[in-house]
Amino acid sequence: MEDLMSSEGAARVQKYMKQIQNTAAVSVQSMLRRISIDRGLKPKDSLFAEDFMDNGLRIKLTLTIDRDRGTAEFDFAGTSAEVYGNLNAPRSVVTSAVIYTLRSLVDTNIPLNQGCLEPVSILLPKGSMLCPSENAAVVGGNVLVSQRVTDVVLMAFGAAAASQGCMNNFTMGDKNIGYYETIAGGSGAGPDWDGASGVHTHMTNTRITDPEILEQRYPVRLRKFLLRKGSGGVGLHPGGEGVEREIEVTSPLTVSILSERRVHRPWGLNGGGDGACGENYIVRKDGREIFFGGKNTAVLEPGDAIRICTPGGGGFGPPL
Repeated sequence: MEDLMSSEGAARVQKYMKQIQNTAAVSVQSMLRRISIDRGLKPKDSLFAEDFMDNGLRIKLTLTIDRDRGTAEFDFAGTSAEVYGNLNAPRSVVTSAVIYTLRSLVDTNIPLNQGCLEPVSILLPKGSMLCPSENAAVVGGNVLVSQRVTDVVLMAFGAAAASQGCMNNFTMGDKNIGYYETIAGGSGAGPDWDGASGVHTHMTNTRITDPEILEQRYPVRLRKFLLRKGSGGVGLHPGGEGVEREIEVTSPLTVSILSERRVHRPWGLNGGGDGACGENYIVRKDGREIFFGGKNTAVLEPGDAIRICTPGGGGFGPPL
């Protein structure tokens, strides 16, 4: 330890870390050149992709790859302006989505590090939903927009169909308790794999609470938690299935949902079918089902329940 803390030891560590970053940069350059050739691009050519949030906000990307230099420019010009609401994503969130995608596409075993970003530049129009003002609300940008930026980048590369594009953020509580979970869905299929069912995808890092713990610690009963059959897009490689989760409250609780892909379906790629949209419902004690929308809050009385059906993933390639 003392040796590492010396000036000579620190220099060795810095040299080692620089080598790791250089290896990552070379790996990304190799991947960019490979995709440029596989997609039949000119030595310097552009790929295009866009997607829409449920409220109509556009995320637009022009991806320009310079094969000779092994570099790429991610230009989000044409993306919607900063929104009055929380669906704004700061630059850090967009950068995280880009570096995640780059690391996912390289075919060498490297640790995730800053070197992955060395061969790329990210252009964000100032005042857009992806580069908002310092006072803009951004919570939805972190948990929802980040997923859609990832899908758009994957669309431009032609790497995979859309995943559920959402974290299905569910909260419940009263003056004494509070609970928050994100809910799994379907992942998009790719050129040589089927989409996975009932999984968290891309820009998320949480695990759901075990049913026994949920019911032990909170005044709720878990009625259903199962795969949502038929929600994955058809294709040579089908998309993964979403899930259906229904929670009944046994004392008055305020419940809220912050979700996406309730209007625009997770798209398929290369002839694959789209995944199913998600749906949210309030189920009253008397059996009435009330459509809850993608973003809403309500007070539930004992015997009422909330049902959350998450989106499936898109399929890849035309079905046989």
